[in-house]
Amino acid sequence: MYDGLKRIRTVAALREQVKAWRLAGERIGLVPTMGALHAGHIALVEAARARADRVIASVFVNPTQFGPNEDFSRYPRTLEADMEKLAAAGADAVYTPDVAGMYADGFATTITVGGPALGLETDFRATHFAGVATVVCKLFTQTAPDVAFFGEKDYQQLQVVKRMARDLDLPVEVVGVPTIREADGLALSSRNVYLSTEERVVAPALHRALLQAAADIASGITPAIATSRARDVVAEAGFVVDYIEARNAETLAPLGVGEIEPIRLLAAAKLGRTRLIDNIPVSSH
Repeated sequence: MYDGLKRIRTVAALREQVKAWRLAGERIGLVPTMGALHAGHIALVEAARARADRVIASVFVNPTQFGPNEDFSRYPRTLEADMEKLAAAGADAVYTPDVAGMYADGFATTITVGGPALGLETDFRATHFAGVATVVCKLFTQTAPDVAFFGEKDYQQLQVVKRMARDLDLPVEVVGVPTIREADGLALSSRNVYLSTEERVVAPALHRALLQAAADIASGITPAIATSRARDVVAEAGFVVDYIEARNAETLAPLGVGEIEPIRLLAAAKLGRTRLIDNIPVSSH
C-alpha cells in the first residue's frame, strides 16, 4: 500500500534500521514533521532525496511546543494520507513515536534557548521554542541523520534549530528549504484548513504586505516605517497582528542603526481563529 515505506514506532527499531543503513555506507536525511502533510512537506522530502541515500520522515504532534490555549487537541492528524504522500515522494521510512515513547514517565529535561529564539514568536508563545528544541534534539539523537530539512516558512524555528545544532555540537547539517506557496502567495500550512472560505480570500494580504514592505526598504524607506505601514495594511484587511518586524536574517536580532546587514521580514497575525505566519528576505540595498 505504501510502496516500500517502512513505518517505525520505537527508538530501538529506528536505531536498528539506521545501523543497517550506516553499515551499508548510506547517508541519511531526516524530515521532521507534525503530519497533516502538504506540498511544502513534500518539497522537504524531495530535497532530502537529493542529498541523502535514505530519507526518514517523522510524524509526531509534539505537545510540548503548544501553549495551554493553543490547538494541540484539534491539530489535524491524517497519518494514513501522510504515509501515502511520503511513499509517493520516495521516503524510505516514517517514524511515528507516541507521546509516551517520546516523553517517558518522569521526563524532566528541557533545552533552554536564547539568541534567535528571543522575541517574535516567544513574545506570544513563551515555551514554544523550548518545546521545539527539545523534541528536535531528541529526533536528531534518535535518528542520527547526516542532514535534516526544515521549511523556511517557520524561519525563526529554522534559525533556532541551526543555533542549537551548532551550540550542542550535534553532527547534523540543518538545511532550510524555501517556502511553498499557493498561486496567490499564501504560504502553505497545515493550519490553512481552519480558514473559512471568506478568510481564505483575505489571507494572501499578509504576504502582499510583506512584499510591499520589502520593496519599500529596498527603495530606501527605513525598516521601522515600512513595517509600521505593513501592520496597518494587514490590520485594515481584517487581521489581528501579533508582529510584523524586520530582523537580522542570520541572528534574528533587532536591526542596528545605520548598519548594513541582511534583513528578514517576519510576520504573525490571526485571521478569525487561524494564526498565520510568514516571512521573506529583503534584497540587499
